[in-house]
Amino acid sequence: MRAGQHAERLAVARRLLAAGRLCQLRMAEAGEVDRSQWCIDNWEAVAAEVGAELGISRGRASSQMNYGVELLERLPHVAEVFAAGAVDFRVIAAVVFRTGLITDTRVLAAVDARLAAQVSYWNTLSRRRVSELVDWLVSEADPAAVRSARSAERDRHIEFGDAHDGMVEFWGALRATDAAIVDRRLEELVTKTDQADTRSKAERRADALVALAAGEQAADAGRVTIHLVAEATTVTGRGDSPGYLPGYGAISAETVRALAARATVRPLARPAELTAEPRYRPSAALTDFIRSRDICCRFPGCDKPADVCDIDHTIPWDLGGPTHPSNLALLCRAHHLIKTFWTGENGWQEKQFSDGTIRWTSPSGRTYTTRPGGALFFPQLAEPTETLNIPVRRSFNGEVRTLMMPSRRRSRAAERAARINWERGLNQARMAADPPPF
Repeated sequence: MRAGQHAERLAVARRLLAAGRLCQLRMAEAGEVDRSQWCIDNWEAVAAEVGAELGISRGRASSQMNYGVELLERLPHVAEVFAAGAVDFRVIAAVVFRTGLITDTRVLAAVDARLAAQVSYWNTLSRRRVSELVDWLVSEADPAAVRSARSAERDRHIEFGDAHDGMVEFWGALRATDAAIVDRRLEELVTKTDQADTRSKAERRADALVALAAGEQAADAGRVTIHLVAEATTVTGRGDSPGYLPGYGAISAETVRALAARATVRPLARPAELTAEPRYRPSAALTDFIRSRDICCRFPGCDKPADVCDIDHTIPWDLGGPTHPSNLALLCRAHHLIKTFWTGENGWQEKQFSDGTIRWTSPSGRTYTTRPGGALFFPQLAEPTETLNIPVRRSFNGEVRTLMMPSRRRSRAAERAARINWERGLNQARMAADPPPF
């Protein structure tokens, strides 16, 4: 699989860069002939050639040419990493698009160099997280070049569509911080329902939104808390670095200061200030640090946000693992269970280093490395703490551990069968109410 993945990356890079080079060649051959006003200009002519060669539409050919030319002419260092087979195309696609508004060649060159040094580590990240990281670098280098950074604020809106079958779709755009508040409030409401409630979570979220708008008592869930991380200089007005809202990305310095004026501000301790604590549950200071350092689940390829993750001891507390920043990490509930119950000689194993980096070993012996997500935005969060040498005193009893595993209400096969029966029942009811020939 790894060999196939590498070959795929090489092949995609070869194809896109070749399309870009062909475009450059054809444009140079056209010389000074001005066809810019033509319906089929020089670019479209090349797109037709590329499309014919690859058996794809001109639109798709044009897109591939664009990626190739952008990499060759604007992001040559990223292109080298891509050509070496070190980066997935989906990462490249985000990089090309989200750097497209940079016009200063020196700024672009600097961003290109920084991206080239980092993109190979982003293959396991979601498209959203990749976009956040690119936007972060662009925001630092050229805030005006961040996609939709200025117009989006004026474009916030809520719209409702036409009614169909008694339902109406609606859509809109909110400030990232406002969206986080709405999302958190809905989650709080849907988790407080009675077990006898047969509605799906999606249905309960929709009904909870109506309850919020109607001002019903059930919607009064108290204050909603969201966590935003920013430099102290930004909060005090002595700097303009963006803040970071987990799950939504960069937040402008102006917005950070506006929120700080009416929110609780808690300074984060630096790694060197945190030491082992004599209890299982970490203190508030250590909890805040771990959630800000990691940002999301630390299992390879997972980006569940910190607010739905557990703080887990890498070496279990019962095995002598201390409550210490070098022995704590965020894991979503699913991966926490995998790490806890699918462990041992033939299970997942992990080793955490003093900068928060974790090296995972799979049951097949393959290794994967994850780095703290928050440290990608605030490098000081990855400053090394003391190195831990922990002797493992004993091992868990496998049978007892298995008995502790949370169970499903019904098996996956039974769940699937129930869904099939439910959908078939709906179809049969419709047929009975309006039998053929309809």
